[in-house]
Amino acid sequence: MTEKIYIFDTTLRDGEQSPGASMNLEEKIQIAEVLADLKVDIIEAGFPIASNGDFEAVSEISKNIKGPTIAGLARAKLADIERAWEAVKFSDSPRIHTFIATSPIHMKYKLMKSENEVLEAIKQTVTFARNLCPNIEWSCEDGGRSNLDFLYQCIELAIECGATTINIPDTVGYTLPTEFGSIFKSVKNNVPNIDKAILSTHTHNDLGLAVANSIAAIQEGARQVECTINGLGERAGNAALEEIVMALKVKKDLIPFHTDIKTQSITKASRLVSSITGFSVQPNKAIVGANAFAHEAGIHQDGMLKNAETYEIMTPETVGLTESSLVLGKHSGKHAFSEKLKELGYELGDNALMELFGRFKDLADRKKEIFDEDLIALVGDRAASYNEKIKFVNLNVNAGSLEKHQAKLTILIEDKSKDIETDGNGPVDATFNAIKLLTNTNYKLKLYQVHAITAGTDAQGEVTVRLEDDQLTSQAKGSDPDIIVASAKAYINALNKLIYKKTRSKNEQISALKIEGV
Repeated sequence: MTEKIYIFDTTLRDGEQSPGASMNLEEKIQIAEVLADLKVDIIEAGFPIASNGDFEAVSEISKNIKGPTIAGLARAKLADIERAWEAVKFSDSPRIHTFIATSPIHMKYKLMKSENEVLEAIKQTVTFARNLCPNIEWSCEDGGRSNLDFLYQCIELAIECGATTINIPDTVGYTLPTEFGSIFKSVKNNVPNIDKAILSTHTHNDLGLAVANSIAAIQEGARQVECTINGLGERAGNAALEEIVMALKVKKDLIPFHTDIKTQSITKASRLVSSITGFSVQPNKAIVGANAFAHEAGIHQDGMLKNAETYEIMTPETVGLTESSLVLGKHSGKHAFSEKLKELGYELGDNALMELFGRFKDLADRKKEIFDEDLIALVGDRAASYNEKIKFVNLNVNAGSLEKHQAKLTILIEDKSKDIETDGNGPVDATFNAIKLLTNTNYKLKLYQVHAITAGTDAQGEVTVRLEDDQLTSQAKGSDPDIIVASAKAYINALNKLIYKKTRSKNEQISALKIEGV
């Protein structure tokens, strides 16, 4: 038997802090259900004090998701901790995760507190949290740049006050694996009561070392790893769950530990998070990228044909990729379509299935061969287009090197049909101008990205659009064999998402005023 490494997934908290990755309640519950199926040990469901929306999401996940521990994040403030407890208390296994910065630069410029003041805050807040909940995690923010002697004091005090998990984060992705591993080794050797808590690691990828640092921490005593699906997270992201889990599985001879992760659900989780957030997975991404198990070089193909182990250190099946005997086309029925979606990791209700089946038939009439990626894109379009105040109806464009670029667009705004014809500097610009005029909006376009979902001239194009207004951002995808139509769908999906976020933000401001008695 090997020691277990606990997997703490923070996709719904740290992952959601990626610009444009904000999710609504329905989407968060979808992801939480997939994480529970993946068998993660702890789901950090959000930051309850951050907004009423976050509080509601953590509460609903606590009530409805069974199996994993449900954690809520809280700063070293009594109000934060109380709010976190109110959100997670419905779980069969609740956890409060509270933190305070311990590095000299954070204490001086962000907290404006002395070491003694930080120690007093730890004593007060961890004690308060433990009186509410038996499962307390404490984190030393920017632990990778903290003074070790002070870190020892903080950790010892947090454990004395009731913390059962101690998390040491490399908050800014600054350390090298040897440095980060040595911090854990030093803590194990210098904190007298460290045996009363589980050591945890939380790493960021600013230097591309998040996974390597997490592995180094495990080798020096960490038994919990904080990570996200697809490495989603602030700035350059967090350590990727799928990479850590598969590294432990493949290299168990040198890293003799195990997780309870059901690795066959990794691809399903990756695709769902990508489709909901609009963050595409790069083709050469380890484990879940489109090219992770693809072989083009002749010498590689020759080796693969003789023995797959010549060039694959794991099988596609271990992460949920399978060869399918079901080939879908325009003559396929709903049952085959439903079974194929289940194979790809999607189970839909009858209404959603029928709506998607109709769109599949439309696509099959236009495209000779339907690939898995086409179906994933269809589901992704549906996932991205929640709260649809605005719906795409049809689009005609006039384009070419000698023609005036024009777009004739029809959309529904709260089920009322509106159309317009306008021009622009190219067909995409004309289309976006038409959407802006019909919706009376003019948000900043921060990202416009196009790629082909599959090979061939009849491939669907997938477009990603990110919009920004008043420090709020939204990102969404659209797909269609016509790249201009895909662009319109992506823009409208992102627009719906931004309108929803602006409405939610306004409602939360009103609620805050009521709470304050203004």
